[in-house]
Amino acid sequence: MACFSSASKMSLLVTLCLLLCSSLMDSVKGYLTVTIEPLPPVVMGDTVTLKCNFRTDGNLREIVWFRVTEGGSSKQKIFTYDAMYNTNFSHMEDFRRREDLVYQSTVRLPEVQMEDNGPYECHVGIYDRASRDKVVLASGSITLAVMSPPKSISVIAADQPARFNRYEAQNFTLMCIVTGGKPAPVVYFKRDGELIEVVPSDKPREAAESRGLFSARESRPLISRDLDDTKLQKSLSLLEPDVEPVRLDNVRPHQSNTPGALGQEGPRPTTEIIPETVVSREFPRWVLSSSPLYYFNHTQTEFSDGTMEVQAMLTWHLNPQVDNDALFSCEVKHPALSMPMQAEVTLSAPKGPKLSMTPSRAKVGDTVRIAVEGFQVGTKGNEVFPEPLFTWTRVGGMLLDGSAEREGKVLVLERVPAELNGSMYRCTAENPLGSTNTHTRLIVFENPRIKKETLQFNVADSGEELFGPTFMMLLLSVTLEFT
Repeated sequence: MACFSSASKMSLLVTLCLLLCSSLMDSVKGYLTVTIEPLPPVVMGDTVTLKCNFRTDGNLREIVWFRVTEGGSSKQKIFTYDAMYNTNFSHMEDFRRREDLVYQSTVRLPEVQMEDNGPYECHVGIYDRASRDKVVLASGSITLAVMSPPKSISVIAADQPARFNRYEAQNFTLMCIVTGGKPAPVVYFKRDGELIEVVPSDKPREAAESRGLFSARESRPLISRDLDDTKLQKSLSLLEPDVEPVRLDNVRPHQSNTPGALGQEGPRPTTEIIPETVVSREFPRWVLSSSPLYYFNHTQTEFSDGTMEVQAMLTWHLNPQVDNDALFSCEVKHPALSMPMQAEVTLSAPKGPKLSMTPSRAKVGDTVRIAVEGFQVGTKGNEVFPEPLFTWTRVGGMLLDGSAEREGKVLVLERVPAELNGSMYRCTAENPLGSTNTHTRLIVFENPRIKKETLQFNVADSGEELFGPTFMMLLLSVTLEFT
C-alpha cells in the first residue's frame, strides 16, 4: 500500500512538472493569431480598406501585405511595416510578463479596378520570447471580389435584313447584347412594359419553327384580304369555335392596319413630294391558332479581364398584324447597378422610302445616283426596325447593267444614254413586318457638249465625202483647159 502510494505520488509529481514546463514554454514562446475582416463584393471604382487584426502577447516585429497573383504562384508585396525602425511601438517593460495586445493593420486601395480582384494575405511576425533573434510568423488571407457594371447594352434583330413573306409567317429573333459586366448580369425581355413569360430552350429557332409548322397544319395560315373584320371574326369562330381570338397585347386595344376595317379608316396611300413617285403599301391577313410562345436562350463569353458578354435571344412566330408598332425592351439587373439598365426597340414596317436623285438635271452621259434618304413620317416618327432590305428594279425592262434587280440604299446608273429618258425605277423597302415601294422617273436632257462634238464629227465626214470628189473633178477640168 505504501509502495502504491509512493508510485502515485511520483506520477502526480511528474504530471505537475510537465504541466509547469509546458506553461513555462508557452510563456516563453508567446502566441500570435491573425485574422482579416471579411469584405462583401465591391464595385469597380470604389475605395476599399483591407483590415488585418492580430492578437499577441509578444513584441511586434513586422507586418507585410501581399497581393497573390498568377493563380497563387506569385506574390506581390504591397505594404511593409517594420517595428524595429518605428518609434511609435515600444517594447514590453517586463519581458516575462504576459500582456495581451490587439493590433490592426489597414491597407487602403483607392479606386479599385478589375486587376485588383483576387486574394490578399497579411503576414505578421513577433519576436520569440526565448530569443530575440527568432521571429514567430502567422498570416491570414482574404479574396477581394471586384464587380464591374455592364458597360453597354443593345438590341438587334438577328439574320437581318430579310424579305417580307406575304403568304407564310416567319420566325423572328431579337438579340440583346450586354458587355462588360462581372458577374454575369440577369437579362430579361418586356413587351409594352410587361414582363414576357419565356420558354427556356437551347435552340429557340428550331423550337419555334417546329411549333410554327405544327400550328400551320391545324389552322389556315392566311385569310383573303377582301374580308373585313366582321367576316374575319366569323372565320375565326368557324375555325376554332371554342377558342377566342388571341391578342398578344393585353393592355391596348387591337388596331387593325388592314383597309376596310369596320369603324376604322384604313391606311391612306401616301405620295412623295417628288413628282412621278407613288407609294404602295400592302398588308396581309395573318391568322394564328394561338398566341405565340416566346423561346429564350442566352450565351456567356468571358474576356481576359474577367468581365462577361451576355447574348440573350428571344424567338417567336412573328405576326405582322399584331407585332407591328409593338415596343420590346431588354432589361438588365446587376448587383453593381442601382437600377436596371435597358434598351428598347419598336417593331415597325417600312413606310414609303424618300428618294433623291443627283444630279437633279441629268444629261446624256452623266452618272446618276438614286438614293434612299429616309421614310415617310409614320405614327411614331421616321424609325423603321428591323433595318429594311432595299431592292431596285426598272419598270418594264432591265437595269442599265443588264441585271433584273439591285440591292442597297443607292442605285448608280453610269453614263446614262438618251434611251433611258422617261424610264421608271421602283425602290422596294421590306422587312419581316411589311413591304412598300416608291417609284421615280428618270428624265434625261440633251448634252450640248456631246451634241456639238457629234455635229462636228458628222460635218467632217460629210465634207470628206462630198467635197473631195468635186474638188478633184474641178482640178482635172482646169488642167485640161490649160493643156
